Amino acid sequence: MDNGTTTGTTTTDEPESRRQDGMPRRIAATISPYFIVFSASACGLIIEIVASRILAPTVGVSLFTWTSIIGVVLAGISIGNYIGGIVADRFPSRRTLGLILLGAALTSLSVLPLLALVSGLYDALHIVPRILLITSTLFLAPSVILGMVTPVVIKLRLRSLEQTGNVVGKIYAVSTAGSIFGVFITGFVLIQWIGTRPILLGVAVFLLLMAIAFGSLWRMRTVGAAALALFAGIASIGIAGDSLESECQVESNYFCIKVREREIDGRTVRTLTLDQLIHSYVDLEDPAFFVYGYEKIFADIATMVGHSKPRFSALFIGGGGYTMPRYLEHAYPQSRLEVIEIDPAVTQVAHEYLGMPRGTSIITHNRDARLKIPELQPAGYDIVIGDAFNDVSVPYHLTTLEFNEQVKRLLTDDGIYVVNVVDKFSSGGFLRAVVTTLQASFPHVYLFTDGNDFEADTQFTFVVAGALQPLAYADIYFASHAAERGDPDLVMMPQDELQAWLAAKPNTLLTDDYVPVDNLLIPVYLDSR
Repeated sequence: MDNGTTTGTTTTDEPESRRQDGMPRRIAATISPYFIVFSASACGLIIEIVASRILAPTVGVSLFTWTSIIGVVLAGISIGNYIGGIVADRFPSRRTLGLILLGAALTSLSVLPLLALVSGLYDALHIVPRILLITSTLFLAPSVILGMVTPVVIKLRLRSLEQTGNVVGKIYAVSTAGSIFGVFITGFVLIQWIGTRPILLGVAVFLLLMAIAFGSLWRMRTVGAAALALFAGIASIGIAGDSLESECQVESNYFCIKVREREIDGRTVRTLTLDQLIHSYVDLEDPAFFVYGYEKIFADIATMVGHSKPRFSALFIGGGGYTMPRYLEHAYPQSRLEVIEIDPAVTQVAHEYLGMPRGTSIITHNRDARLKIPELQPAGYDIVIGDAFNDVSVPYHLTTLEFNEQVKRLLTDDGIYVVNVVDKFSSGGFLRAVVTTLQASFPHVYLFTDGNDFEADTQFTFVVAGALQPLAYADIYFASHAAERGDPDLVMMPQDELQAWLAAKPNTLLTDDYVPVDNLLIPVYLDSR
C-alpha cells in the first residue's frame, strides 16, 4: 500500500512538472492565433490608408480615389475570405498559413516597383476608370491574400464544433480590433513619422517574419530559400528603380510636397507641387511675378482695395507657396496679412525653399479654415481670398452657404470675398453652384477670368467674388494704373450675362447638409488624364 501511495505520488508529480514546463508553450499556442489575425488585419488597413498617399501624386485625392481604394480593399478581403475558407478545408496546416503570409509579404512589397509601371499604363483612360484600375492592379492582390488569413486561422484553432461560435466570434473581434489599430497607427503616427514607402516595406518584412515564425516556413527549406530570394529580388528591383525612395521632399499628413526649379519666361522659378498638382510658381527675387491667371486677378482686386486703404487687412484661406501674401507684403507693407494654412509642413516649406523670411509680418494659422474662422475678429478684414480649391481635390466644407456666412461675418462694410474655382464653363456644375451659393449670402456677386471669352467649354480656373458693395471695372482699372501695374488682367462678366448663364440650367445651393462637390466636378474629372 505504501508502494502504491508512493507510486501514485510519483505519477501525479511528473505530469504536473511537465505541465508547468509546457505552460509558456500552451499560452503561446493560445495567443498566437489572435496575434496572427490581429496583425494581418492591421497590415491590411495600413495598406489601405497608405494607398491614398501612394496614389495622391498620380491621381490626386478625391471622392473617386477613396471610393476606389475602399471598394477594392473590401472586395479583396471578401474574395480572400471566400478563397481562404476553401483552402482551409482542403489544406488545414500551418504551412498553408505560412505560404499565405509569404504571399501577402511579396505582394505588399511589389506595390512600389509596380507603381511607376502602372501609373503610366492606363493614361489613355478617363480619370475614374484609371483610378479604379490603378488601385486594383496595386492593392487587390495583397488584400485578397490577407483576407485568406482569418479563415485558415479559424480552421486551425477549432478543436470542437461545440466551440465554433465562440472561436469564430473571438477571432473576428480581434481581427476587427487589428483593423482599427492599423487605421489609427497609420493615420496618426506612421505616415508623418516615417513616410509611406518605408511603411510598405515594413509591412512586407513584418509579414515575412510572421510567415517564418507562425507558418513553419523555416521547415520548408526549398520554399523558404526561394521565398527569401524572391523577396530580396523584389526589394532589389525597388531599390535599383528608386521606387523605395519617396519623390516627396516632405511627406505630411496632408500632402506629398515637392519643390523643383524651372525656367519660365527666361527666369528661374521654384514650383511647389502638392501631390500631383503644381500649386505655385515662385520667383525668389520678384514677389510680383505671377504665372497663374487667377493670381493676377487676385492681385488686381487686392490692388483696388489697397488703393483706397493702404493699411487694409487681408485673410487668405490656403497658403500654398504664399505667392499672393508675399506680393501684398511687398507692395503694401502697412497691410495686415493673415493666412490659414491647414498643413504646417507647407508653411515650413515656404520658409525653407520659397523665399518667405522667418521674420515675415505675415501671420499664419495652421488650422482648418472652418475651425479657425469662427475665432477671428468680426468685421476685421477688407478682403478674404480663398485659394484652397483645385481640379482634383476640393475641401467641400469650405464651399457651403454656412461657410460663406462665416466669411461674410469677418468682412468690413465694403469687404470682398474672392475665391478661385476650377470647372468647365458650360458643362460643369461646380462653378454654377459656387456662384449660386455666394448669391445667397452676398448682395453682389461677380465672375472673372483673365481673358476667357466665357464661351469655350474647357477646364479653366475662374474667380468668383462676393461683395458687400458694388464693384466697378473702372475702379479696378484706375487702381491698377495708379499702382503702375498697367491694364488689369481680369475680365468681368456683365451681370445680365451672368444671370442668363445661371438661368440656362438648374443650379445647386451648397449647404452643410447637401454638398455634392465631386459629382458636380464629374465633367472635369472625365476630361482629366
